[in-house]
Formats: sequence, C-alpha cells, structure tokens
Amino acid sequence: MADERSVNRPPAPTADTPPHEGDRIVSPDNQGAEKSVDYALRPQSLAEMLGQERLRDKMQILVDAARHRNDTLDHVLLYGPPGLGKTTLSHILAHEMKASLKVTAGPAIEKAGDLAAILTNLRRGDILFIDEIHRLGRAVEEILYPAMEDFALDLVVGSGPGARNIRLSLPKFTVVGATTRLALLTSPLRARFGVVERFDFYETDALQEIVKRAARMLELQVDEEGALEIARCSRGTPRIALRLLRRVRDFAQVRAAGHVDLAVAREALALLDIDWLGLDDLDRRVLGAIVYKFNGGPVGLDTLAASISEESDTIMDVVEPYLLQMGFLDRTPRGRVATRTAYAHLGAPYPDRPDQPGLF
Repeated sequence: MADERSVNRPPAPTADTPPHEGDRIVSPDNQGAEKSVDYALRPQSLAEMLGQERLRDKMQILVDAARHRNDTLDHVLLYGPPGLGKTTLSHILAHEMKASLKVTAGPAIEKAGDLAAILTNLRRGDILFIDEIHRLGRAVEEILYPAMEDFALDLVVGSGPGARNIRLSLPKFTVVGATTRLALLTSPLRARFGVVERFDFYETDALQEIVKRAARMLELQVDEEGALEIARCSRGTPRIALRLLRRVRDFAQVRAAGHVDLAVAREALALLDIDWLGLDDLDRRVLGAIVYKFNGGPVGLDTLAASISEESDTIMDVVEPYLLQMGFLDRTPRGRVATRTAYAHLGAPYPDRPDQPGLF
C-alpha cells in the first residue's frame, strides 16, 4: 500500500526543553537538534513564513476566504526547484485550516487501489499532500480526476461480463500537489487545480533570517556577518542554508569554540569546497568541462554528462538552474555555452569567438 501517514507535529522545542548543548548534529542520537533545524524551516503559520511574500499573501487570502465561507480549500498545486518550502507550505495550510494532513508521494502510489485506499480514509476538510505528483501513473491519475472534481470514487467491481461500475461519494477534501517538473504534469490533472503557484528562489536577507533563527534554536552563536556569508552561499534555497549551517556548526564547535563569525564561516565553507558564490565541486566541474574540454561550448547535455561521469538529469535538475540564474551558462539550440562571467569566475582567459558572434 502507498506510503500514507497522518502528520501531527509535536510542539516546537521551548526554553524548558532545549537541544543538548554538547551534542553534534552529525550524531545519530541528536534527534532534538535535527528537529530544531527542521522547525526553523517549517513555521506553523503563514505569518511566520520568511521570504516568498507574494506567495504568502495569496495563500493568506485563500485561507481567509475558505474560513469565511466555512468551506475547504481549493486544490493547490505548488511547483518550483527543490528545497524552497513546498512541503512546509502544505503543513502550514493544514495548520491554518485546523485540518488533518495526509502525506504521500507520487512514486509510492503504484496502483489505483493504493490511491483508493487513501481517499476512502479521508474526512471532510482533510488535506492530502502528494509530493512529486508528476510521477503518478496514468491509471492512478484516472482515479484522482473524479475525486478532485466531483469528490467521488469510481470503482470497477468484478471482472468479465459480470463487471459493474460503482461510484462512492467522498467527503470534501483538498489536494495539495508539489512538483519540481511542472511540464511533466498532464493537462487534465493540472486543470483540476484551482490554485497553481510557483516558488521563487529566496532573497539573501530572507535566508539570513532563516539561518539566524535556526542558529538560535541550536543555541549556536552566529553573528550578522557569519549568517550573511552562509546565506549568500545557499543558492537561494533554505534547505541548503540549513544544511550548510549544520556543517558550519560542526566546524565551529571543533575549531572556533562554538562561535561563528565571518572568518569561521568562510573557512568552514572553503573546507566544504563551496566558494563565495555558493558553487560547489560539481558546479565547477560542469563549468570547467565546458570551458576547458569543449572550448566554452556549445556542447550537448549527454556529452557534457559523460565527460564528467555524472547523470544528465543531475546536471539538468541540480546544477543548471543555479548556473543559469547566476548567468554562468546559456542554453542554445546547439547545446550549453559558458558565458564570459563563467570564464571570469574560473579565472580563465576569455577566448575570441569571431566564428560565433551571436553566442555572447
């Protein structure tokens, strides 16, 4: 059966129950510290959300209107790069609506019967969160269509000449879907969502506040410059910001008496092979391959992936979005091309390209 579970979040740690000061995040016994970091990224209300102000205001109107009508939320589809808070927002919506949240994922729902079992256990007002919804199978989608539109479940009982269709009524509920690949959603499924919203990358100041809040929950001393340095290297993504904070915390506890300032943050990030713009080793290998192996491009995605022994999907989904955002990479009909900015970042001389004047 599908991986479906009810999420009831325990109360956040308080001053009376702080994380153990001597524990390290990398310790498998340090459950409290890990949960503290998660709570920093998962506020309980829309008012506590940091960043994404445009999306937050839209969701607030949606929630207030549903409360005013004493109705359930319309179906919501959230898309955008990973790590920006799509799952977090589903928890917030459930909290704001005082509803029970059921969590599953597209790959976990293998058969139509799996989804039918989940739907028949929903109660009025429940929120069903489906992560990676673009990976639902076609047969499963067919079950979801009438459930979302008519709040009904169409089943076939029996087989052969004696088979018959029955329709079961479902309580009114809300589907919140999350995807990193909006284009892979079928048009019929996308059309059944009343709200479709994109998550944008976070501004540095919002990430700085997220880092400072997480540091307070970990009882870690981080000054403004240290938090800003971690935020600046986080690629606009809260999940990465918190991951870097954990690693910087380990470094600070071992070599800096538990205090993170600008120098400590830079030294810790350098040890992680993360440069001042947030590029890691894989990013630099991709750029280096284009610049040094393929003379700046253009080069096809599969050829580029093979040259550095990585999967093409990894480059397209993990590496390219940030490189494109930073202006290091261009996508052309002929392949990937390194920009003048990429050459400057790598410290490589920019070649004259009289044969390809339109690329730069």
